[in-house]
Amino acid sequence: MSNKEEVLNIIRAIPDYPKKGIIFRDITPLLGHPELFKYVIDELAALCKDQGITKIVGIESRGFIFGAPLAYALGIGFVPIRKKGKLPYKKIAASFTLEYGTDTIEMHEDALTKDDKVILIDDLLATGGTTRAGLELINKLGAKTAFCLYVIELCALEGGKTLGVPYKSLIKY
Repeated sequence: MSNKEEVLNIIRAIPDYPKKGIIFRDITPLLGHPELFKYVIDELAALCKDQGITKIVGIESRGFIFGAPLAYALGIGFVPIRKKGKLPYKKIAASFTLEYGTDTIEMHEDALTKDDKVILIDDLLATGGTTRAGLELINKLGAKTAFCLYVIELCALEGGKTLGVPYKSLIKY
């Protein structure tokens, strides 16, 4: 079995969470497996090489889990996008709808410049709502998004078609 197949198999499917009809993809077994977690970070880094990227932008909270070690592996900065009310400095905000409700995310207003070329990362692409809000924040600050990056893509929801930028995913369900 390949490492990619092992990653596919170790991610737990939890039905009806956080509400009926949703299948939650639980990455915690992957995080507890050091060799597979390292494999995922290495594979994500390989997708990002030679792109002229200056920053990785990660969406709270699981985007942090993959984004920070990816930024470290690439030797570049990491920028967090947080849920409303979590950042201490001046910020910009974007609201969005997701498959089980609505939310608002924020970024520090000085986190990016027009000279930055970024990759926006999250653990999972579903409908694309969270990503679109993240892209809105990046665009407000004038930075360029090279592409969006995910560990998991839920293909049936077709979120990638709604992004307006290229995207890459490691595992597809």
